[in-house]
Amino acid sequence: MRLSSLADYAVVLMSAASRHCGAALLAEGKLNASTLSQETGVPLPTTQKLVSRLSSAGLIESTRGIGGGIRLARPPASISLADIVEAVEGPLAITCCTIEGNHDCALEDNCTVKPHWGAVNQAIRKALDDVSLASLAGSPAAQKIKSMEQAL
Repeated sequence: MRLSSLADYAVVLMSAASRHCGAALLAEGKLNASTLSQETGVPLPTTQKLVSRLSSAGLIESTRGIGGGIRLARPPASISLADIVEAVEGPLAITCCTIEGNHDCALEDNCTVKPHWGAVNQAIRKALDDVSLASLAGSPAAQKIKSMEQAL
């Protein structure tokens, strides 16, 4: 299993946006697709495409015009790696038969493996859900929470 380049770039862009979360740059409305592109090295057309997809998925908010910009729609700790990947790739599915309503497999009627793919798919989903954007971005809030958890 491999993430597409677009999904990988979306994670990179979201991590960069997360590092700016609450920064003066956001208050001034200067975090935009061009800034993200320059900061991350993701080509501008790709950044613009991903900003649109991430915005449609409700992960970022984008405001056009003077004073506009990009900001996270939720705190980084509440956005998971699964959220980002699904925003770009669509529903997580290890095989097509794990997508509800999909009947594209010629072996579906006699497949003895199909009943097990759901559990595998859920395990992958959980693994991606357990990784927050805050931890990916290495934000100070995530580090503080982690050290508090370790102290308990």
